[in-house]
Amino acid sequence: MSNVAIIAAAPTGGDWGMLIAILVLLVLLIFLASAEMGLSKMTKPKAAAMADQGLKSGRALSRLVEDPARWVNPILLTVNVCQTVQATLTGVVAGRLFGAAGVVIGIAVNVVVFYVFAEAVPKTYAVIYPEKAALLAARPVWTLANFWPLQVVSRALISLTNVIVKGKGLQQGPFVSEQELLGIVEAAAQDEVIEHEERELIESIIEFGDTVVREVMVPRPDIVTIDHNLTVTEALDIAIAEGYSRLPVVREVDDDIDVVGLAFAKDLMRAERDGRGAESISSLVRSVRIVPENKPVSRLMREMQTDKFHMAVVADEHGSIAGIVALEDCLEELVGEIIDEFDQEEQEIKRLANGDYLVAGKASVGDVNDLLDVRIPDDDWDTIAGFVFNMLEHVPVPGEYVDHDGWRFAAETVEGRRIAIVRISAHPSAD
Repeated sequence: MSNVAIIAAAPTGGDWGMLIAILVLLVLLIFLASAEMGLSKMTKPKAAAMADQGLKSGRALSRLVEDPARWVNPILLTVNVCQTVQATLTGVVAGRLFGAAGVVIGIAVNVVVFYVFAEAVPKTYAVIYPEKAALLAARPVWTLANFWPLQVVSRALISLTNVIVKGKGLQQGPFVSEQELLGIVEAAAQDEVIEHEERELIESIIEFGDTVVREVMVPRPDIVTIDHNLTVTEALDIAIAEGYSRLPVVREVDDDIDVVGLAFAKDLMRAERDGRGAESISSLVRSVRIVPENKPVSRLMREMQTDKFHMAVVADEHGSIAGIVALEDCLEELVGEIIDEFDQEEQEIKRLANGDYLVAGKASVGDVNDLLDVRIPDDDWDTIAGFVFNMLEHVPVPGEYVDHDGWRFAAETVEGRRIAIVRISAHPSAD
């Protein structure tokens, strides 16, 4: 066996110069790592509040947070250049001082020293003290972001990236997906930064933009309607018995029904009080808005606010009536079920003693997915009854089932062509 000794050469003046440069780059990387993390943790309202308080660097901080794309790319480019230069200098110095073994020594120095001191330590500090880190970095980063040579190089590289990466590229800066945002909200709730109710509301707001009218409407079989030939008294009796303030008025057209408008209970009551109970409701019918079933709920809700209407009729792609949607249905997507003194609260999901679930056919696939932690597809249907019906591809008889993701979904109750109740149980073969 032979012993290999590592003999270090005496550093020259050039070596000392490179070592000083490496130390300077280390300090600069520490600052940039802390600045990047601190600024990314800062919110617009908090930065604005700090600027209003007259804190030093507060205004610069507020300007940076208002436009993250202004500083993100320059910082990333500067960090990349500094890391490349220091790694090169470290390798050169280590090679000159220690010969062939200097490569290993240079790599070790980069991994240990620069990772610990230029990454872990400053970023951990910025996470613990984001306000201090952000204020400390605000003015230098603002100067760096406005350094025109750096801006030119950064934009040129981004333009090159946009040529390589088709579509949006990096023109709009960093992107955060909805799933990442939901994950941030979930983590904040677990850390008790926000309340459980706040988390649910934030998640509802995030998902609200993807919800379409078909998902929140009352389907056609569940609509309470009145015929256009009824008298005021007959229509009022139905409105009082069902507890609705607005009822769709329908008529038969070619073996189908068409909604001609809405009858308001207050109009019927006024006519009844005026002694017009025997008259037809035709003169009291108000116009109704028709909307497609794929219309975003957020857009419909905005139209309801602007045009001052509370109910719309939903039509499918063939023009047939698919259901109705009220302002209350839209609001419930944000705040949950709204039950008033006249509503008969129905329990859509009931857990049995043996572990099975009895689920109303109209229960949404999303609710069942959350309950069972499964991934039932919902691209072509919105309800659990729709899932079972489409998987079986025929109207089932009670007891027919489909198996999916370790669970058995059986048609418990079938009313005509509708699956009214679905029994969900663990698949017999599931562990």
